[in-house]
Amino acid sequence: MITPFGTSVRARLTLFASVAMALLCVVVNSFLLYMLHSSAAHEQRVAVSGAALRVVHLIERDRLPDVLRSGQPSIQVVDDRGRLVSSTQDLAGAPRMSTLEPTRGARMLLETCDLPTYPGQCNVLVVVHVYRPAGDWLVYATQKAVPWYVSPSVPATLLGLSLGLVALTWFGVSRVVAKTLAPVDRIRAYLAEISAGGGGMRVPVPANDDEIRALAETANQTLERLEAAMEQQRRFASDASHDLRSPITAMRTQIEEALLYPNDTDWPETGRALLASLERLQALVTDLLTLAKLDAGTIAAKESVDLSELVTVETARHRSKLVVITLQSGVTVTGDRLRLARLLTNLLDNAERHAERMICVSVRRNGAATLEVLDDGGGIAPEQREEVFRRFTRLDASRNRDAGGTGLGLAIARDIAETHSGTLTIEDSDRGARFVLRLPLRQG
Repeated sequence: MITPFGTSVRARLTLFASVAMALLCVVVNSFLLYMLHSSAAHEQRVAVSGAALRVVHLIERDRLPDVLRSGQPSIQVVDDRGRLVSSTQDLAGAPRMSTLEPTRGARMLLETCDLPTYPGQCNVLVVVHVYRPAGDWLVYATQKAVPWYVSPSVPATLLGLSLGLVALTWFGVSRVVAKTLAPVDRIRAYLAEISAGGGGMRVPVPANDDEIRALAETANQTLERLEAAMEQQRRFASDASHDLRSPITAMRTQIEEALLYPNDTDWPETGRALLASLERLQALVTDLLTLAKLDAGTIAAKESVDLSELVTVETARHRSKLVVITLQSGVTVTGDRLRLARLLTNLLDNAERHAERMICVSVRRNGAATLEVLDDGGGIAPEQREEVFRRFTRLDASRNRDAGGTGLGLAIARDIAETHSGTLTIEDSDRGARFVLRLPLRQG
């Protein structure tokens, strides 16, 4: 089962999404704090400046009271001799807050810290120069500067929202990833239950047309191929064990019978019978070893092989049937001479067992190196032409392995053809069976 924590894909993706959301919240919150601070600071400067200008208007109208009404900005008014002539109630009796003086007709707006009346604090300070006939006055207005967090409730609110978004992201991504990977988990569970004897099992295919569905379909295709290969292996093992037991059983029976009646036994005849069984057993074992090497993908030697020369050599051996050859010179392929000779020998042996009196062998160049072996026997029905290449295939009485073969010759021949990038098929003919081998021509 997919675990929510640890090293699972779900945990890693959830952690990654949550960290990304946390970083995004940090960036967004920083931007919001900057914008809020800038807006609050601007409004504060406008408010302090407005309060100072209202006092200037009172001075110009000669209506300035000794004590100004307390408000948010703290205000002091200094005359031309540096005396405090008016202030807000919170600054009554306090010393002059600053000695800064703007140029005549101007005003100053700045943020400063550690004013005499506000030690250890940063303030927004506005200084306005007021023209008077007897001498110019100064109006000082100040207020505590807006902190970076604007208000304690602002970072608390942003932090709460950020934590909520991170938690929501964690929960949402965890659920989505879990739902997305659930089909993968089911596929894994089904694959874990499949054993060597679990034929027919398939993994569930999700309904959504996505990558996971493609994975499930590919897994099922692989299971089908494995099941077919296992079934073929089981059939092969069963048939091989049967064919190996047959000559062994026959030899055991002959020996036991001879031992029961030693005086009545024709020992030379028994020896010849045993030798025939041993020869069949040896041929069967040899074919099985050859198939094992071909199945293992043993790399064949790469050399130039003249098919016409190969046919000439192999057909020169004694045959019980008439062999007619038609050869075209210069038909050369690249491959293993011994294996190609084995292929040709198997085709000739098969044709010799089933021909009535004649075998025709031809080699020609026809876009590829083409070798044909044709006998004048009973032929093979079209629906059985692929079956004869299966290992230990049993056909009708005229063409079965009991006629002298092991039932593996044609299977070996096709495997050799395929390892040489060629094909071996049975094609139509007027009479008998016509085996056609096609191999790529040697370049150069």
